[in-house]
Amino acid sequence: MNPKSFRVIDSHTAGEPTRVIVENGPQWKGSTIQDRLNEAKQHHDGYRRALVNEPRGSEVMVGAHLVPPTDADCVAGVIFFNNVGYLGMCGHGMIGVVETLRYLGQLGPGQHKFETVAGIVTTHVLHDGSVEIGNVPSYRSHTRVPLQTENYGIVKADIAYGGNWFCLAKSDLMNVPNPDKAELLKLSHELVSASRAYEPRVDHAELFGAPVRPESHSRNFVLCPGAMYDRSPCGTGTSAKLACLAADGELSEGENWIQEGILGIPFVGRFQWLDRDKGLVSPTIVGRAFVNADTSVILNADDPFQWGIS
Repeated sequence: MNPKSFRVIDSHTAGEPTRVIVENGPQWKGSTIQDRLNEAKQHHDGYRRALVNEPRGSEVMVGAHLVPPTDADCVAGVIFFNNVGYLGMCGHGMIGVVETLRYLGQLGPGQHKFETVAGIVTTHVLHDGSVEIGNVPSYRSHTRVPLQTENYGIVKADIAYGGNWFCLAKSDLMNVPNPDKAELLKLSHELVSASRAYEPRVDHAELFGAPVRPESHSRNFVLCPGAMYDRSPCGTGTSAKLACLAADGELSEGENWIQEGILGIPFVGRFQWLDRDKGLVSPTIVGRAFVNADTSVILNADDPFQWGIS
């Protein structure tokens, strides 16, 4: 990786940032999205470190590589990454990617498909500027398992997949107007650690409490890999929540679920059954992103932090 600079578009979705490389990115040789993920890890990881770590980025930043699609029906392939590695899917990030391409004049209203590491995602650019995501199939694998935590006793939690793996639990810590983020982070870390006894791939935690808006159903706090929390309601986390609600019969097929993030901005979710017996659902998430920067990232060989601060 030796470009002196490359162009990125920054956006935020409900407060959560996405940074998309749009010019002078890596050259891809692999024939599948998995091949290109392996290339990103083995040969292009400098882009990830330079983009999302300080001093150019932050712990909360999510980045995206746009890669040539292997499916002719798809606009592009997308590989999402953050400060510690790569993500199977990213809901807020996909909304940011769609808004970035719309800003560049490469997408208009209507349906657009994207390949991700987790599978094909279908998006719609809606007339009000929001984006609808038809996410990958989602499901709950474990129901209300008792997780022993170091500081909070036994917490009953679900484990579910929504493009990433989640431990989901209700928490009284969320039922105050301004929850203590340090306590939420500590509880979330302990839940992720405990839940791996049931599902080793869990790397996100999602805590739920009462919403702020009267029209909303819930407010969440989502711990992401890399020890930072999601400012948005989290698209893959909301998908995992929808799978749990469907399995419990608490939400009807096609019914809206309004899920606030920790900043109070909501996503709207709903689901369709793919297989009731297996608890497999097709989740849909609606949210909005806003482009807030169009810039060149400069890499200086003399810079001691050319590749970011680990």
